[in-house]
Amino acid sequence: MGQTAAVSAFLWITVVSLAAWCWLLLGQGFFWRTDVRLPGRRDPDAWPSVCVVVPARDEAAVLPVGLPSLLTQDYPGRAEVFLVDDGSTDGTGDLARELSRRHGGLPLTVGSPGEPPAGWTGKLWAVRYGIGLTRARDPEYLLLTDADIAHAPDSLRELVAAADTGGFDVVSQMARLRVASLWERLVVPAFVYFFAQLYPFRWIGRPGSRTAAAAGGCVLLRADMAEKARIPEAIRHAVIDDVALARAVKRSGGRVWLGLADRVDSVRPYPRLRDLWRMVSRSAYAQLRHSPALLLGTVAGLALVYLVPPAAVAVGAAGGTGAVALVGAAAWAVMAGTYVPMLRYYRQPPWLAPLLPFTAFLYLLMTVDSAVQHYRGRGAAWKGRTYARPDAVADEG
Repeated sequence: MGQTAAVSAFLWITVVSLAAWCWLLLGQGFFWRTDVRLPGRRDPDAWPSVCVVVPARDEAAVLPVGLPSLLTQDYPGRAEVFLVDDGSTDGTGDLARELSRRHGGLPLTVGSPGEPPAGWTGKLWAVRYGIGLTRARDPEYLLLTDADIAHAPDSLRELVAAADTGGFDVVSQMARLRVASLWERLVVPAFVYFFAQLYPFRWIGRPGSRTAAAAGGCVLLRADMAEKARIPEAIRHAVIDDVALARAVKRSGGRVWLGLADRVDSVRPYPRLRDLWRMVSRSAYAQLRHSPALLLGTVAGLALVYLVPPAAVAVGAAGGTGAVALVGAAAWAVMAGTYVPMLRYYRQPPWLAPLLPFTAFLYLLMTVDSAVQHYRGRGAAWKGRTYARPDAVADEG
């Protein structure tokens, strides 16, 4: 009797998991599709001026790829690059000047803001300094991009044309991350897949939608909206600064668009699992607003949605319970099917799709580790800086 009740209970749990996947398939903004690319656009009658702000801290390894791609942009209007050397110890600033002399192209200004004051994350303090440098140029747009991002020669003009045509205050592209090592193949496409599940791109660009997100590696922002939304001052303590920026713009009445990039690529390597672990865990608990309740809900949700289907297949097959195995297999199949488009976008073989539960389990552990680090008082750590626990500063809203 007890064994029968346990099997029945597990069957119902598996049915709930399948129902969750049916809802995710159809009701979560078709997050799994990868066709949200730059919207239709046309060249403006007069190309607006743009200033590119690049916060850089110890980026000498990737700068020779990222910075020349900005300096050599084929942009018909006035454009200028401002690289903010954020306390680098590897010669980032000097290398930037040398690359400018070697490649020519757009004018380059290199500045250094000094250490951030209390209440500021380092990157946003660097962005603030960079935006301050641009004020003398009075640009119409700001392109906020990272030192590890390589832009196609027409990237800037395509971003500006999309913003001008669609009337967007923010146009952001999720750069295609590097996928070369075994761990990058397992973890990186899932990272973007999970992000899109949380913030469906179709919802972000929909007029009147409250869903807001951006991708910090490539954000084109109207300068007047930056002033209206008080960026970056209003989000100065945000660890997940791209999402906070998009929320601030939407709260100020602005329009935001986010989609996948075609020719904007991150060249930063994450060859080992611990590199990827550090990337995810530094901000995972911040994503949950440092809430124990949200953490428990997230762990339970990940287990229900991603771990129950393969467990049901294994339990059903071992125990001869066909119904459990069948429902679990159906949920697993829907899960894998929704993951295939992202694998194709990253040029990875579709046979990696059934391994998504394993990757989700890694993300579950990374999220728990992020919470553990938070309660040990370490805060978020990145590039040699550890940021104070957010309960010591204002909530990012």
